[in-house]
Amino acid sequence: MPRKVENQLTALQVKNLEAGSYIDGGGLRLLVKPTGARSWVFRFTLRGKTRDLGLGDAGPDGVKLSEARDLAAALRLKVKAGVDPLEEREREAAEALARAQADKIAAVTFKAAAEAHIEANGESWRNPKHRKQWGSTLKTYVYPHMGDIPVSEVTTTHVLAALEPIWKNRPETASRVRGRIEVVLNAAKAKGQRSGENPATWRGHLKMILPARSKLTRGHHAAMPYAKVPAFMARLRAARSVGARALEFAILTASRTGEVLGMTWREVDLKDNVWTVPAARMKAGKLHRVPLSPRAVAILAEMRKAGAEPDAPVFPGPKGGHLSNMALAMVLRRLGHEETVHGFRSAFRDWGSEQTGYSNEALEMALAHTIANAVERAYRRGDLLERRVRLMADWAAYCEGEAVAAGDNVTPLRQSA
Repeated sequence: MPRKVENQLTALQVKNLEAGSYIDGGGLRLLVKPTGARSWVFRFTLRGKTRDLGLGDAGPDGVKLSEARDLAAALRLKVKAGVDPLEEREREAAEALARAQADKIAAVTFKAAAEAHIEANGESWRNPKHRKQWGSTLKTYVYPHMGDIPVSEVTTTHVLAALEPIWKNRPETASRVRGRIEVVLNAAKAKGQRSGENPATWRGHLKMILPARSKLTRGHHAAMPYAKVPAFMARLRAARSVGARALEFAILTASRTGEVLGMTWREVDLKDNVWTVPAARMKAGKLHRVPLSPRAVAILAEMRKAGAEPDAPVFPGPKGGHLSNMALAMVLRRLGHEETVHGFRSAFRDWGSEQTGYSNEALEMALAHTIANAVERAYRRGDLLERRVRLMADWAAYCEGEAVAAGDNVTPLRQSA
């Protein structure tokens, strides 16, 4: 039988040997690089395959010769038992990494996940106030209940704790908060920070627990009936404030509050009487042209000041910049109305459907609604501007209580109490 080669090296040799590979015995080898770097390697053969396993640095501050021999002896026993020490090390490293990742995930709180989502996506949100509202609503209504809870452990109980206190008396806010919680949890799942179903999902989940918004006490004046709009507009025209003019303009153009408040003189063409809202400020992300009725043009003429810069707001706030988001709602409140500003868009739509012969297509275009049908959306190229010029003029005439000549598309104004 061949003699076993063991303990061939001395500590002095380990320190002084030049570049090369040196056998100590029992599978233990010393590798010396041309740079002088030294390391221990255990070479073994298992199931007909020879492999090398590093045992660490062999320098002055590394693994000593005696320690390397002890490690090699322990590894020989594993190989004899059929255990591949290299595979074992790789498995242990993978398990350690998984544990570290699990610990890292467990350390991510709902608040941290939410702030990360806002930071990553906030710049893409068209309205800067939307980003601010995201943070403020979560801070006010959600973080006190689940901000410090690991995002991986958020349950329906946590979500309900945040929503139930505001679900009945602040339904609009509560609905938005629920949606934001759902988005944060979905993003966390996509990042591998949680698994399972989303406890903030409405359909098939919270819908079974919380009352539907339509059943909540919200008042019955969300949208003013179109028959009452002319009388309201007469009162509104008598109000002398920038907010009143902005609200009147929003009603006449059937526009959203944010579109009107963010309006600058650069967007206004008083030669062709068209207001062009850039895509970046539209909900659907698509440029929108709004025909201006004579009364809408008159409002702009009233707001126009000599030397106004192109990027100056059409409806400036008292301290400069744009009016606040609440300015138009406050005008309504001061006039004694509980309806929403957005509700006037509904009044316009109902008037158009019930009192005119204008097509559904023209009315939807006026409201800048997105076409749900993909095929129809692909074939619709224009924006029916010429047709909508007459539509918005008729709406303005209706709002002023004017009778419409025979042959027009609008039914004469019905007198109402």
